[in-house]
Amino acid sequence: MKIGIIGTGNIANYLLETINSSDQLRGEITSVFGRNKEIGESLKIKYNISFFTDFQRFIESPIDIVIEAATIEVAKKYIKEILANEKSVVLSSVGALKESDFLAEIKEIANLNSKCVFLPTGAIGGLDLLQSANSLHGLKNLSITTRKSPGSLGMEVIMEEQLLFEGTANDAIEQFPQNMNVALLLSLATIGPEMTRVQVIVDPLIEKNTHTIKASGDFGKMTLIIENNPMPNNPKTSYLAALSIISTLQNKDESFRIGS
Repeated sequence: MKIGIIGTGNIANYLLETINSSDQLRGEITSVFGRNKEIGESLKIKYNISFFTDFQRFIESPIDIVIEAATIEVAKKYIKEILANEKSVVLSSVGALKESDFLAEIKEIANLNSKCVFLPTGAIGGLDLLQSANSLHGLKNLSITTRKSPGSLGMEVIMEEQLLFEGTANDAIEQFPQNMNVALLLSLATIGPEMTRVQVIVDPLIEKNTHTIKASGDFGKMTLIIENNPMPNNPKTSYLAALSIISTLQNKDESFRIGS
């Protein structure tokens, strides 16, 4: 499997190091697309990959699947072209799919080209349980409360915790596009972004970003708390987000699967 990456940031660097410098995956990253020529050239030399600033040359390079590890704006700009060029895509910036019409269009293009859009679980868990709970539309209530440090939100030091947001998953991704992909992912997997409730709290006392998911319905009740270690050199990104991309690639073609 030959992999292309969109983006040259922390996650892209981690994936290059993990995939190309170890035997964790049956495949390798061969092409990277980005805007920063200086960083791109250094990645090219370090990992022996091809670096492109032209998207068409990138998508026409010999790759089997694309990992988007950039931003919501970049994901929205290129996901249609990726699928139209008959490449499956691993989408990190799930917020790109917040508009229902755009999501429906992406599903249609993927089906027409017999390709897949993979949404890694990112910095949360419990999605298999919640999807099972909602298989017959029996999930009644769902919420996620995210606690982050001021630094992870790019804020200055504060003395007490503050409730920054309370509302729907759609509104959360609109207000926090770089931080609340997990809320939209949770909602897309279950009862939808308008039914999923979200709180965002900035807490000066926590060291790890924390997500508390609560659900209830015909299946019973669930409370799940995830305390995420940050990626090295990037407190804004959870390490689990990068690991979930590795897991998606490892399992995408497996004939023996556990869970939904």
